[in-house]
Amino acid sequence: MSSLVKQLNKHKVPYLFIAPAVILLTLFSIIPIIIALVISFTDMDLVGLADYSNISGVGISNYIDIFKDPIFLKAMYNTLIYVVVGVPMVVLASMGVALLLNYGTGWLFKSFRVIYYMPSITNIVAVAVVWGYLYNGSYGLFNYVLSWFGLPAQQWLQDPVLAKFSLILLAFWKSLGLNMIIFLAALQGIPRSYYEAAEIDGATGWKKLRYITVPLLGFATFFVTITTLIGWIQFFEEPLVMTKGGPLNATMSMALFIYNNGFQLSKFGYAASGSFVLFIIIIIATLIQFAVKKKEVEY
Repeated sequence: MSSLVKQLNKHKVPYLFIAPAVILLTLFSIIPIIIALVISFTDMDLVGLADYSNISGVGISNYIDIFKDPIFLKAMYNTLIYVVVGVPMVVLASMGVALLLNYGTGWLFKSFRVIYYMPSITNIVAVAVVWGYLYNGSYGLFNYVLSWFGLPAQQWLQDPVLAKFSLILLAFWKSLGLNMIIFLAALQGIPRSYYEAAEIDGATGWKKLRYITVPLLGFATFFVTITTLIGWIQFFEEPLVMTKGGPLNATMSMALFIYNNGFQLSKFGYAASGSFVLFIIIIIATLIQFAVKKKEVEY
């Protein structure tokens, strides 16, 4: 009997180790998600926040209204542009930079690893100040460079089309370093024996890259793609600090739309419905990525 009790207690030990993480996840993720879902079916605002008796259920009208809202539809379109343009750029460029830096071990290569990584840990407000000067229409560095070639000055953050790509360039620069570190770690985990065997067979550098390096970076590429995709779907900080969603909502993202309605206009129920639309989009995009990866592994 005592041995049975000890065996049962032994099986409880793993749950004790994961209990703190589960408790924190429940308190700060699962419960808030459930509360937000409930709020999305109400007309909750500041008045309702002060007195819950002023809150009334509205069914799915928030979800119907949000898909009729031209600003939200514009935000969805803008977010699609950010994802389609930004995600491939970040994944391919971070892999390329990692491959280049992985070839050298000297102090110069190590210095460039730090240089590329620094933007990822730099405060977004400081970044916005610097890039605001770069994009300045009158005395910005980018327009100064254009003047060397006799090209006219551009309104980088005032033109509706240019503003999108200006923010994409800023976000690309800022997110490159972290993904580069992930690829570097994966590259350094590839056994050297694979390359030595390929060299014996007469493989060139390009063939080693194509048939050894890139395939063995598959899981790192998958992870970087998933995290980058989720990050760009939630594109928020750059339009908030640089353009406030303007001009003419040309840089409005879904996350910024939710923020404006929730914290600027105090339409908590409406904002919560938008957040769940965003949540569902992220889940669908993630599941598609997992399905594609599963098929690749099967083949």
